[in-house]
Amino acid sequence: MKVVLFCGGEGMRLRGYADDVPKPMVTIGTRPILWHLMKYYAHFGHKDFILCLGYKGNVIKDYFLHYDESISNDFIWSQGGKNVQFINRDIDDWTITFVETGTSANIGERLKAVERYLEGEEIFFANYGDGLSDVALPTMLETFRKSHAVASLLMVQPNSSFDLVQADGGGTIADICAFSRANLWINGGFFIMRNDIFRYLMPGEELIREPFQRLITDRALLGYKYNGFWQCMDTFKDKQRLEELNKSLAPWKVWNHGSAPDQGPKGMVAGQ
Repeated sequence: MKVVLFCGGEGMRLRGYADDVPKPMVTIGTRPILWHLMKYYAHFGHKDFILCLGYKGNVIKDYFLHYDESISNDFIWSQGGKNVQFINRDIDDWTITFVETGTSANIGERLKAVERYLEGEEIFFANYGDGLSDVALPTMLETFRKSHAVASLLMVQPNSSFDLVQADGGGTIADICAFSRANLWINGGFFIMRNDIFRYLMPGEELIREPFQRLITDRALLGYKYNGFWQCMDTFKDKQRLEELNKSLAPWKVWNHGSAPDQGPKGMVAGQ
């Protein structure tokens, strides 16, 4: 199955660090977060990627055009460098389609721009390109296949040190609790879609606004709840957390330790 990755954003909240590269190219260890995400999908056998480029898309093109396998793979060097034999490789069986989708386009417009590359694809994956998880992708896909939904999104509870406060009409505090205990869920950015999504997507629309509202009305949007690891990289603090995890467990590296078990409820149609 093809994987559409939205790589065109500017990453405004990472200003000061990511001024010279698009946010998906901000590194975790020696590789950009985009590479980690692609490696995750490839682990499950999905190696045909469509990159929706925008802000500084040339940086992403150049990275893959001059890809250095030696950074993350063992190799044997001999004959003064004339012979380099790689013991293992990362991306030699990947197919990547690079598509310029506009520097200021929203997610819906970027998806619409690659519709022609998805002809004949009954189902495809899509992702924001700046978040990582260890969700068991085959289970999420099987849940979607068994449904009549047109699209599915990963529902996660973000790590947050904030407290959720509830007050009555007069401003008196009625309750306060940790965000993590508030049973609030957000869109984790891991999507599965049927090609029918393009019937719901009108020119200029943001994907999760008007099109997803139409899906909700038709009871065709599936939410997959996941209590396991998920982390986006919106801020420098997020990058620091991912860097620390990369030095030890790195839960998203399912290619090193196998896919993760499911945790929590799943398969809930929005609007029920």
